[in-house]
Amino acid sequence: MPIKKEEKQKYVEQFGTDSKNTGQSEVQIAILTHRIRELTEHVKLHKKDNHTRRGLVQLVSKRKKLLKYLMRTKADSYVKLIKELSIRG
Repeated sequence: MPIKKEEKQKYVEQFGTDSKNTGQSEVQIAILTHRIRELTEHVKLHKKDNHTRRGLVQLVSKRKKLLKYLMRTKADSYVKLIKELSIRG
C-alpha cells in the first residue's frame, strides 16, 4: 500500500530542510522506513507472499545504500536520523 500524502508531508516537514524537498536523503530514508514497516507487518500475516517479500528486501537494500551515503557525507545527520527513526539496535 503506498504512503498517504499527509504522512509523506509529515516526514518531509520533520526531516527535510524545505517543505517541498522530498529528494533529500533523510526524507527518502524516513519514507522508505515507513514503507518497510508496513510491508513487514504484511509479510508477518501472509507468510507465503514471496512477491511482497522480494519487494521488501529491495526496499531494505535501497535504504541501506542511502544510509551508507548519508554516513559518508553527513555523519551527524546520520546519527540523529537513526535515533529518531529507531532503526539499528
